[in-house]
Amino acid sequence: MVESSVLALTKQVKKLGNASSLHSAGRLVRKDLEAAREELAAAADCAPSEIIFTSTGTEANNLAIKGLFWNGAKDNKKVIITSTFEHHAVMDPIVWLAEHEGAQVVGINVDRKGFIDLAELEEAVEQHKGNIALISIMHSNNEVGTLQDIAQVVKIAGDIPVHSDCVQSFGKVDLSFKKSGLTAATISAHKVGGPLGVAALILKKGLDIEPILHGGGQERDIRSGTFNAPGIVAFAAAATDAVTNKKERDTKIRQLKEELITTIKKNVSDIWVNGDLEKCLPGIVSITFPKTDSEGLLLLLDAEGIACSTGSACSAGVQRPSHVLLAMGLSEDETTSTLRFSLSYTNTINEIAKLGAVIASVVARSKAASGKK
Repeated sequence: MVESSVLALTKQVKKLGNASSLHSAGRLVRKDLEAAREELAAAADCAPSEIIFTSTGTEANNLAIKGLFWNGAKDNKKVIITSTFEHHAVMDPIVWLAEHEGAQVVGINVDRKGFIDLAELEEAVEQHKGNIALISIMHSNNEVGTLQDIAQVVKIAGDIPVHSDCVQSFGKVDLSFKKSGLTAATISAHKVGGPLGVAALILKKGLDIEPILHGGGQERDIRSGTFNAPGIVAFAAAATDAVTNKKERDTKIRQLKEELITTIKKNVSDIWVNGDLEKCLPGIVSITFPKTDSEGLLLLLDAEGIACSTGSACSAGVQRPSHVLLAMGLSEDETTSTLRFSLSYTNTINEIAKLGAVIASVVARSKAASGKK
């Protein structure tokens, strides 16, 4: 968590009022909350009224996808177009809608670098014209970092609502909700150095969708629940910090990423990097170490004080082939020989040197233990 968000959070925690209450303590908190809404809106380049605070990115994705689908279903539009390698917080609500609400799901394929097939998307839009409830394509993939051409997706969509999971990219690359043409976008505090447990759905003003939570209707009657005011204030502070320092941090992180890839290649000759190295997030590196077992490799590196992941942290503890890498054309063996390294501006060259000093021996041990041929 960045220092600015910690200070903001500490300041806000001292105010015990409920932001929905009319007493003076509540009004003080509400004033800070609405100031935070305006601050976050400036960081995302949207109207303050377009921000709907939620508890997590998963909740925001569910709210957008289900809400937009139910809107479309009123006019008998039941087709959802998405990509084949979305985050589970997008995939799973779409699958649920297919199983319980009669949604027809059209999956757009991706290539070896993780780019969606725009020609296939265009064909799908033409084929299902008049029946599409929404399109949901993530701005950047959480496992390989590939950035999609959202402007082109929106252009192809025309007047079809488009939602994008922007959790990974917000605060790290240029992202203007106003200029994007998106109907809805999901962002989350913890990916910009803010606290866990607070996120937001940015939903185009004037558009109402069906809620998935019913209660006090605190957020445009679309999302109910007592405001997490301390988290919201911290979220706004962290987002401002990330956007303000984005260019400087991007330069540093990309240098660290290049050094990490060079270091690993120098010590392990048969690896490869997944995704695109140009149109990508600065800090995500997906590397396949053939004939190793990624879970064992992760634990060996962890014992050396080096933290990495076998895929999405949201699926941690479940060793199974990555649907992202499978969609990109890797085999099951290759997906379970792949690690994701996540870098931030707080990482150092010395930490990468530490990885370089142990990676060859760790990979050799993993190969010996994996039984893969």
